Amino acid sequence: MKDRAKIAVVIPTYKVKDHILGVIDGIPGFVWRIYVVDDACPLHSGKYVDNMTDDARIRVIYHDANQGVGGAVMTGYRAAIDDEADIIVKIDGDGQMPPGLIPYFVEPILSGDADYTKGNRFYDLEEIRTMPPLRLFGNAILSFMTKLSSGYWNLFDPTNGYTAIHVDVAKHLPFNKISNRYFFETDMLFRLNTLRAVVLDIPMEAKYGDENSSLRISHIVFEFFMKHIRNTFKRIFYNYYLRDLSLASIELPVGLVMLVFGVIFGGYHWIDSSRSGVPTPAGTVMLAAMPILMGLQLILSFIGYDVSSVPSKPLHRRLKLIDSE
Repeated sequence: MKDRAKIAVVIPTYKVKDHILGVIDGIPGFVWRIYVVDDACPLHSGKYVDNMTDDARIRVIYHDANQGVGGAVMTGYRAAIDDEADIIVKIDGDGQMPPGLIPYFVEPILSGDADYTKGNRFYDLEEIRTMPPLRLFGNAILSFMTKLSSGYWNLFDPTNGYTAIHVDVAKHLPFNKISNRYFFETDMLFRLNTLRAVVLDIPMEAKYGDENSSLRISHIVFEFFMKHIRNTFKRIFYNYYLRDLSLASIELPVGLVMLVFGVIFGGYHWIDSSRSGVPTPAGTVMLAAMPILMGLQLILSFIGYDVSSVPSKPLHRRLKLIDSE
């Protein structure tokens, strides 16, 4: 099937001149086209690829100003869509993502089991020992936050940029709204969930070479936290109030109101009792405890419903049925 499909590879390039040729050389022959997006690279990676390769599949695209990895990938997506590709694979040019894994990323999409696939470096517990401890801890925290904000509770390793997407799904992405820089991969998952696309993890090993990352954890912690909070509220509003209404749509607000009431009411009487030295009556304690317990139960019930609502029917297959009518 992959020999008949038009599979395109997008490689955003920025300061990866030492690795880019090795990445291109490793791309399998069944790949139809390769888009190298020079994101205003100071090392002129695009021209370097133009001068050093004669692969007819390569098309180099230049940005006049740096747009970040998200902006570069979106440029590659647009080019692949315009050229009528079937599947678009995105890999980095720094050599961390083995091109030989491309068949494993496109197979679930070709077989109709997924709309989008992404790498996961956490499947093999022995392999992840090679991952730097700080990055390992950061990925664990980001993975939990991404589960909440994206709605894909079955996924891990959200910052992994080795991905593949069906072009029919890519066409429906809001290119101008997707984050351009370090939040790109996790923002993509949020956008895919609002489309109800099926996303699968593909196991891969953690590989780190001599490349230097420009990402500084201390610089993006607050930014990531705020964006995750924003996406969580937007996703819940889109999926549970704008697009559909269910019992979970009632459980969440009622649970939150009861929890907040119980905490405030109980806190007020606890402080008042501490100041006066008079024990709080049992009835008042129960009046505070019951809303808290019931509120937590309702919130947990909502989360359980949300976990069970992970998309399971591939979007691109439904789109083909609509187009054929």
